[in-house]
Amino acid sequence: MAECCGNKQPRKSESASCCGAKGGKTVLLYACSGGANVAEISDQAARELMFEGRGAMFCLAGLGADIQGMVQTARDADVNLLIDGCPMDCAKKTFDRHGITNYRQIKVTDLGIEKAKGVRCTRDQVDKVVAKAREILADEK
Repeated sequence: MAECCGNKQPRKSESASCCGAKGGKTVLLYACSGGANVAEISDQAARELMFEGRGAMFCLAGLGADIQGMVQTARDADVNLLIDGCPMDCAKKTFDRHGITNYRQIKVTDLGIEKAKGVRCTRDQVDKVVAKAREILADEK
């Protein structure tokens, strides 16, 4: 059996979806991929959520590139959690451009974290985003 969403949960079959979060919903996680610290925070938070079994990371660039299979996967998900780094709202704008509305958004800078280039993120910053994501996903049950 193949590993499922990077969290050692077995798939029921090779073709089965394994993106379910705890509670059985299909949850996809999208992280900012910019060049500042808020992108690193977004990515680390999304990976932590994935390893906890709260969803599966998915490719935001694929939606931006109009890859129709990826766009359809986002449409079909129960919830897409967008972790945007800053007020540029790249993930939100990508979803809005495709008319996809089944998303919830976290903006790292809205959590009191300042955007900076050339600065590494801290564990406390990642923990703050993960906590907010857990709160949002708990509301989606």
